[in-house]
Amino acid sequence: MYPVLIWHTRFRVASEKRNLLYFPYIPMSYISVIGAGSWGTTLAWLLAEKEYDVSLWVYEKALCEEMQTTRLNRLYLPGLSIPENVTITSDLARAVSKSRYIVNVVPTQHARSVIKDAVPYMSPDTVLVNASKGIERKTLLTVSSILREITDHRVAVISGPSFAQEVSRKLPTAVTLSCEDIATSLLLQEIFNTPYFRVYTHNDILGVELGGALKNVMAIASGISDGLNLGHNARAALLTRGLAEIERLGSAMGAQEHTFSGLSGLGDLILTCTSFLSRNYSLGTKLAKGFKLGDILSQSNSVVEGVATAESAYELSKKYNVQMPFVEQVYKVLYEDKDPVLAVTELMNRTLKTEFNA
Repeated sequence: MYPVLIWHTRFRVASEKRNLLYFPYIPMSYISVIGAGSWGTTLAWLLAEKEYDVSLWVYEKALCEEMQTTRLNRLYLPGLSIPENVTITSDLARAVSKSRYIVNVVPTQHARSVIKDAVPYMSPDTVLVNASKGIERKTLLTVSSILREITDHRVAVISGPSFAQEVSRKLPTAVTLSCEDIATSLLLQEIFNTPYFRVYTHNDILGVELGGALKNVMAIASGISDGLNLGHNARAALLTRGLAEIERLGSAMGAQEHTFSGLSGLGDLILTCTSFLSRNYSLGTKLAKGFKLGDILSQSNSVVEGVATAESAYELSKKYNVQMPFVEQVYKVLYEDKDPVLAVTELMNRTLKTEFNA
């Protein structure tokens, strides 16, 4: 299957509309997925289902050996059988050396070190696709910005409302793929799109990433609200005003405001703030019931991205002088052990304002 030649009729139509050169045959090569959590495993499975040769890099050596033997990821996504055309490895060099496309699904706080180690083994024309959602502590960078700091490779981002469990069951899902290069964007759209996983394109990488990262902070707030039994009215207000906070920060940082009304913004916000399939929402409900943050995190196999992102978002709100009251209160609950009930009380008793531009 190396290389696979695929006829892309849609490329011709889209390219003509954009006055681009038309290449009727698109050569494919191996695809690497770096990170074997639930989402990484699902993306590797999805791409293998499309008959691509996929390498899946697993950080934990013991888990890697088990997955090689059983073709199952019992730790992060039990029940999903991993196809034979997925090479499972804990050798980073082996995972990336043949690949034209590398999909990063490493948790944000570890992405810099892992990708930096992988860069020497990458081909010059490799395209990096980020599928992680978060903001790096201290640098306050999104993952695409991290990747640009450590490599000159082209970078794209895929994000949107997409629980791994539902995608792996082939339930209908729609996401956004963002890349500044139109030709690369269209190619990646074809690579990832399936009859159950619909991929839209967009050119606002920063906005797509901010929406995917900041919604995790709002999901913690939503979990707290529901854990305190504050009702549907409160949750609706939280989602609406939370989205306003995300838009304000995004606009201040240079993102396109309308991005946040799309799949990577509003769509992901609704999903993550309303379901126990969201680790961030679940954490919020437990905080509301009096559990300590350290105890909650110690019992989770997976990284809860919203915890680190809350700190980064709080710092960004101060850096850009943007009012983000939900982010501020979530930060104080997480890092200053503030009582969630007091946080809600302070939110409801803030100075009265007009709804928009406030």
